[in-house]
Amino acid sequence: MNPGTNSESNRSIDDKAAAWVVRQERGLTPSEQDDLSQWLAADLQHRAAFAEQRWSWEELDRLNGLQPSFMAIPDPSLLADRRIVRVRRRRFALLALAATVAVAIPLRFAMPHLWRRATVTVADAVPLCEKRTLDDGSTVELNRGATVTVHYSASQRRVRLERGEAYFTVERDSARPFVVESAGVSVRAGGTAFSVKRGSTAVTVLVTEGSVRLNPPASVSATTIPVVTAGHRALILLAADAPPPLVLPVSHGEIEAHLAWKPQMLDFNETPLGEIAQEFNRRNSVRFEIADAALRARRFSAAIRSDNITGFVAMLEADFGVRAKMRADGVIVLQSSPQQIPPR
Repeated sequence: MNPGTNSESNRSIDDKAAAWVVRQERGLTPSEQDDLSQWLAADLQHRAAFAEQRWSWEELDRLNGLQPSFMAIPDPSLLADRRIVRVRRRRFALLALAATVAVAIPLRFAMPHLWRRATVTVADAVPLCEKRTLDDGSTVELNRGATVTVHYSASQRRVRLERGEAYFTVERDSARPFVVESAGVSVRAGGTAFSVKRGSTAVTVLVTEGSVRLNPPASVSATTIPVVTAGHRALILLAADAPPPLVLPVSHGEIEAHLAWKPQMLDFNETPLGEIAQEFNRRNSVRFEIADAALRARRFSAAIRSDNITGFVAMLEADFGVRAKMRADGVIVLQSSPQQIPPR
């Protein structure tokens, strides 16, 4: 939605967000989860409104003296059959949808300090990884900041990696080759799985299933077109008169380390925050830093996706009295907050 939307459309977004919160409370079916994912992905304002309505529901629990529940702000590609973080089940009947909308929206204006806390400005600059399903059933997983353009025709399937890193899982189609292009490098694949990373000086291709055939750029001297099989990585330098592509075997551990950015659910059970931060640091370019030894030792139980920096920070700030601040170098510093709810 564009910034110029009117108040009526904003109110409609709030109403829909409140409705989704109620439906989520009673449990979403797989179909509803898909619908919610699509609605959240359609507009950044949908995500913000959902976060606010989610927060108002949690505050209503607290204000009524009910047991607290812990919920990180969900992201479009995060939803699954399980909750994002551990939720203590409420022992009260769900409010009717009309009552929730009537109460939750005025709460936004009655308690502005609560809504400021629902917005995690630290993580606003941290995009999620993204997974797309292409028209033929093949999938592409994009690391943070990666962009691709897709060109399918009756005779070929061609994808251009404009920047960053992507992992491809290709459906076999003998009539239409699948080709990934980046910085003049061409990677031709059948039914296989591989990653392509575009750097400033080189393109790296890692094959995890099947095999791919490389076509280096014209500036690279190569007498043969190399084939890269599963368990191997190819390095193609982009400099003028660069040597032929270098193909080397990689261990299972090296493959896991190279693809650690791919999202997966992380389960923590009474785990020190220092260890949780290290696990996020291992899997993301965004880094956490904790100077307070006591905070590093605090234990948390949660299940959250490995790239969901936004949801993780939101959970810490909203429910556990932790402050997060992003430094100029992009490092997120976590500190104990003297008050869980800031003064008005």
